Amino acid sequence: MTLGLFRAITRPLPHPVLLCGADGRVLAANLAAVRCDDRLRPGTSVFDLRPDDTPKLRQQLAVWLRSGTPVPGALVLKDADGRTRRFRCHGARATWWDGPQPALQLHLVEAGASDKFVALSEQVEALNREVAFRRATEVDRARLLAAEQAARARLQHLYDLTAALAGAITLAEVSRAVSEVAPAALGATAAELYLHAARLVPPLQPEDSSPPVGAGGWTDLDRPSSSDGPLTRETGDAVPLALSLEADGVHLGMLIVYGSDSSTAPEHVTAVAQQIAQALRRAGLHEHEHRVAERLQLSLLPQLPQLPGLETATCYAPGSDLLSVGGDWYDVYDVDADHIGLSIGDVAGHGLPEATVMAQVTAALRNIVPRCGTDPAAVLDEVNTFLGRYHPERMATACYLVFDRRTRTLLYATAGHPPPLLIHADGSSTFLDHATSPPLGPVRGIRYRQADTTVAENDTLLLYTDGLIERRREDLAIGMRRLTDFARITSGLGIAELCDRFLHHQPEAAFPDDRALLTVRFPSPS
Repeated sequence: MTLGLFRAITRPLPHPVLLCGADGRVLAANLAAVRCDDRLRPGTSVFDLRPDDTPKLRQQLAVWLRSGTPVPGALVLKDADGRTRRFRCHGARATWWDGPQPALQLHLVEAGASDKFVALSEQVEALNREVAFRRATEVDRARLLAAEQAARARLQHLYDLTAALAGAITLAEVSRAVSEVAPAALGATAAELYLHAARLVPPLQPEDSSPPVGAGGWTDLDRPSSSDGPLTRETGDAVPLALSLEADGVHLGMLIVYGSDSSTAPEHVTAVAQQIAQALRRAGLHEHEHRVAERLQLSLLPQLPQLPGLETATCYAPGSDLLSVGGDWYDVYDVDADHIGLSIGDVAGHGLPEATVMAQVTAALRNIVPRCGTDPAAVLDEVNTFLGRYHPERMATACYLVFDRRTRTLLYATAGHPPPLLIHADGSSTFLDHATSPPLGPVRGIRYRQADTTVAENDTLLLYTDGLIERRREDLAIGMRRLTDFARITSGLGIAELCDRFLHHQPEAAFPDDRALLTVRFPSPS
């Protein structure tokens, strides 16, 4: 898990969650923590919030750092007004953290309040007390050992399920955690989800269809299959257990449990079902927001004209880490009878302000290109002037190219943008990187460089944004080399399929950022 994923998982939680370093410095805090105390932000030391009791607090942090599973404890802090605030805590070492120093994860609940996480932890404590009592009485040592092992296994299974659900972002990931991890946590042989898809992910429009039956490993109760409905699994004489799944007052569906152990406490089963319902609700909202962002982004991208002398195809996909629109764009321009203009770019950042600037830049380009579209350097200079005048706080990268139909010359200029890739018919490729200049926006008066190349018959031009080649903790050169390697094995494809392959089917594909792609093929002269 990454720091970004930790923020995404903990953001909707109603109780404060902190990630602290061994030195007590806050590395990350969810929204509930900041609301609880505005000082609980990254960079703050928890010792500054309790300066008169530093040794005791340091000892408590050390206990939590030594544990790989949640350990209950207490935390007493003073708010900005000097008032004492008491919290019940569950802390453990953040084993997923790969920073330079160890870190611990804290779940806080203010004294007097209740929380499902605390309730489950109290169940864990109750089971531990039962094991301790059985050991103390020394009734049947063999049975005591077996019971202790079973309790430890159940606790581990419960912890595994909690971790799996916390790390599940999509509905498919939640469904996988339920089918693979939940049976052991419930003392059962199998578990299945029967859900109302439209309640999980509300359709963006009335005519939008809900996911198909079984999509993501679950069954849609609103679109039953040709079978008799739920409970079609062979169960023998055993009666399956049906648990209602509700979150935030919404009935999401049912959890069907097969072969459950009669010794499993009902409250334990109910608590697990509540955990699953919360995870489903969170994943459904995530997917809905992701779809809204993608729909909005696509609505902002232009419809390209069909021009003689070249074939074009476009693709766009949001990043896996993003729930908001971005600033990526592409466009094609009919400059004059002999020239075709091409552009691609990215306004830095993500959100509605960036998308608005992107829409304004694309509109400005459609006014600039008719005046000076045969001169890429002049086009970028005018866009830079536009950003500096109307959005001086914004930065963007861009590439503009103009293709001469008569001479088959491609003249180009780039401003901080990844270089276009020209793929030849034999699969070899060349980066157009001889005309690089700084990004648009921050600096006025830049003299943009431009260069040219000759396009051969059936050459394909790949224009892309940085999301296509960037990976976490990876050198950019590796991503660019991966692009040329992939071009070598896909050069014979049709242009639309080529675009789709580059966007969705690269090896080791994991795209945290959104990505836009414009592919252009230059057929033989007519």
